[in-house]
Amino acid sequence: MKFLDDPPRFLFFTGKGGVGKTSVACATALALARAGRKVLLVSTDPASNVGQVFGLAIGNTVTPIPEVPGLSALEIDPEQAVEAYRERILAPVRGQLPPAELAGIAEGLAGSCTTEIASFDEFTNLLADETAYGSYGHVIFDTAPTGHTIRLLQLPGSWTAFLAAGKGDPSCLGPLSGLEKQKQVYAKAVQVLTDPSRTRLVLVSRAQASSLTEIERTYLELSQIGITGGYVIINGVLPEAAGTEDLARALRAREAAAIAGIPAAIAGLPRDVLDLKPGNMVGIPALESLLAPSAGAGDTGNAAPLPGLEDAPLGALVDELALQNHGLILCMGKGGVGKTTVAAAIAVALAKRGHEVHLTTTDPAAHLTETLHGSIPGLTVSRIDPDAAIQEYRSHVMQTKGKSLDDDGRAALAEDLMSPCNDEVAVFRQFSKAVQESRRHFVVIDTAPTGHTLLLLDATGSYHREMVRQVGATMGFVTPLMRLQDPSLTKVVLVTLAETTPVLEAEELKTDLERAGIHPWAWVVNNSIAAAHPRTPFLQARAAGEIGQIRKVHTLTNRVALIPLLAEEPVGEAKLSALTELSSQPA
Repeated sequence: MKFLDDPPRFLFFTGKGGVGKTSVACATALALARAGRKVLLVSTDPASNVGQVFGLAIGNTVTPIPEVPGLSALEIDPEQAVEAYRERILAPVRGQLPPAELAGIAEGLAGSCTTEIASFDEFTNLLADETAYGSYGHVIFDTAPTGHTIRLLQLPGSWTAFLAAGKGDPSCLGPLSGLEKQKQVYAKAVQVLTDPSRTRLVLVSRAQASSLTEIERTYLELSQIGITGGYVIINGVLPEAAGTEDLARALRAREAAAIAGIPAAIAGLPRDVLDLKPGNMVGIPALESLLAPSAGAGDTGNAAPLPGLEDAPLGALVDELALQNHGLILCMGKGGVGKTTVAAAIAVALAKRGHEVHLTTTDPAAHLTETLHGSIPGLTVSRIDPDAAIQEYRSHVMQTKGKSLDDDGRAALAEDLMSPCNDEVAVFRQFSKAVQESRRHFVVIDTAPTGHTLLLLDATGSYHREMVRQVGATMGFVTPLMRLQDPSLTKVVLVTLAETTPVLEAEELKTDLERAGIHPWAWVVNNSIAAAHPRTPFLQARAAGEIGQIRKVHTLTNRVALIPLLAEEPVGEAKLSALTELSSQPA
């Protein structure tokens, strides 16, 4: 394995959701520990399933893995991280600011943006704190901060004087950048991240064009801030052991075409290809098999039939949606589960039923026009452009809030507006327009991956609370949050794969949404091997592993659609239309 040749102390795994980052990180940590190294495996994912992989509870303390001498694991607990972070922000200004100002800072520290920053704060300590973690020869990170998150480390200036003077509004950073000790910790963390002799960036992908394009985008973004020298892992490639039935041959051809068309920026990076395994990557024997090649050719004969699955076509959900002539349909879920495809298929099906439909996306990485491949009568396609939204928002705030500030105050406000936290507020303004539009016709929104979507909903909740404060709870007004909470207007469709991590994260998202008074309407299980009814033993073993996850989804909702894994990518009007006509029963 090229990515394990002379590994540095820190290995840093990134990639779209659902590509197998957790499995690869766990297998890497196991391999290094078996080689006699002392290893700490760290997950910064709120939906971490590292403990599930190893079959024990891990949590927010360093936990040795009993069966693997030298290996310990840590799952950063976002809630505990937020409490510690919030206290460090508020403690220096207690007694110095009026209660109203302090309450404003506390309110600003109550959202998802703070959770993301607090988790990242814990992450930087792992990189920079030699006293606590210096004894580990290798630290393996199961997830990676995005380029936007790393940019938080580089924000210039100090917030302390600005806040103490009571000018403007505090951001979710609070006066963090004015705390010299933390600035030093963050600077050291950036130093480590940008030193290839100490940190190795490992880009994990599937053999899919969209997945490979995503790691190219990530690689280019991280390169701009000095994190270079990446390695590519293409995970889950169908081996010869999967046999030669039509589905297997078609999938191999799809994967070969994607790998042959690997984006130019990452084509020259060292590359490893990992075979798809017949079982789930749970338990030490399974992890030990992940980095090893699959054995020989597979049995191409018919295997025993799988347990029956309920017929759950996507078209049944569309039929129910079409009973109204307007409404908001939000497709949500983990990255890499096919939200764009599902959103496009629903939009096309509604347009073909004679409805006026607006299909849009809040995901910077989404490619709706590529998925549709042409125009369709009754269907309007757009994209909420984050860059344009951010520029418009910054200009608006400087012209309103910044108008009455002095030069120092305007400079501090301009610095605040460079925070990625404000990016979500800017996109929220555009999102609100789409919500309003759904009162007249159908609006289908392909949302960004889970974490970004939660930040967007957090901005929606903050706006609602601000309206209540300004207008009063008894006055007549309707906020975007109230429309999202209205089941007659908004239908949330959670999209997942029949795999442990995507289902776990979708379940977490369901809990977060319900806490905000938004109740998911339906679930879509996408790309199911079980629903494709394979015949050969290898693919049937994979399908059998999905059955438990599909059954779990049925316990979480009374509306489920099951989309089979297809021999060809569902791109273009005809193939998207076919998605809503497919049955999950064998032909």
